[in-house]
Amino acid sequence: MKKTHESITGKGSALGKYQDVMVGSRSLLALLYYEWCVLLGPIPGAPGMVLRKIFWPRLFADCGGGCMFASGITLRQPAKMRLGRAVVISEGCILDGRHADRDVSISLGDNVILSTNVMLSCKNGSIIIGDNCGLNAQTIVQSTNGCPVQIGQDCVIGQRCFIVGGGSYNIDRLDVPIRTQGIRADGGVHIKEDVWLGGNVTVLGGVRLGRGSVAGAGAVVTKSAPDYSVLLGVPAKVVQSRQP
Repeated sequence: MKKTHESITGKGSALGKYQDVMVGSRSLLALLYYEWCVLLGPIPGAPGMVLRKIFWPRLFADCGGGCMFASGITLRQPAKMRLGRAVVISEGCILDGRHADRDVSISLGDNVILSTNVMLSCKNGSIIIGDNCGLNAQTIVQSTNGCPVQIGQDCVIGQRCFIVGGGSYNIDRLDVPIRTQGIRADGGVHIKEDVWLGGNVTVLGGVRLGRGSVAGAGAVVTKSAPDYSVLLGVPAKVVQSRQP
C-alpha cells in the first residue's frame, strides 16, 4: 500500500485518489453512497443520529443491530470494517481501515464503545477489539505493516492511551534517512481479556499482556507480562500479582 502522502499527491485524478484513500473502491455506486453518508455525518442531535443509524450500517462489511454513530466521525474505507451488535462510536472518532490485501482490517465486537476522539488506524495492519470493551477519550490504537493489535473482551482502556503494533522504524543504517528504512516487524500487540489500562498508558509492539492485568496511569509497557499482573512505571515493571 502506498504511503498517505504518495497516495494523495501522486499521479492520477483527484477523484480517483480520493476513492482509493477514503472509499476504498473505484465503484461509482460505492462513491455516491459514501458521499451521501458523509453528508449525514455532521448533522447534530437526534435527526443526525437517526439518519446515520438508518444509512451508515450499509457502509461496513458487516454491522450488527443497535449500533449508534455520533456526529463528526471520519471513516476511511469502511467496507474493510466489521461491527458487532450495539457498538457505539462517539463524536470525533476516526476509523481508518486502509489495507491493500485484507477484506476486513478493523473488527469491533458486541457492545464496544469508542469514546470521544478515539482513533483506530490500520495501514496494512489489523485491529481486533473483543466484546464489551470501552476505549476512553483520545485513545489511539494503531497497527501497521502486518503487526496486528488484538484486545480481548471486557477490557477497559483509559483516556489518552496509545497502543501500537509496528510503531518502530529500523535504524541500522546510517547512510539513509530513518524514514526510508521501513517499519520493524515486532509481532504486534496482544492484550488478553479483562485488562485495565489507566490513563496515558502506552503499549508498544511485541507486548503480550496477560488476562486480568492492570497497568497504572502513565505506564509505558515495553515487555510482556503474565496473567493478573500489576504494572507501574516508565518503563513499566510488574510490581505485584492480583492472584492470592
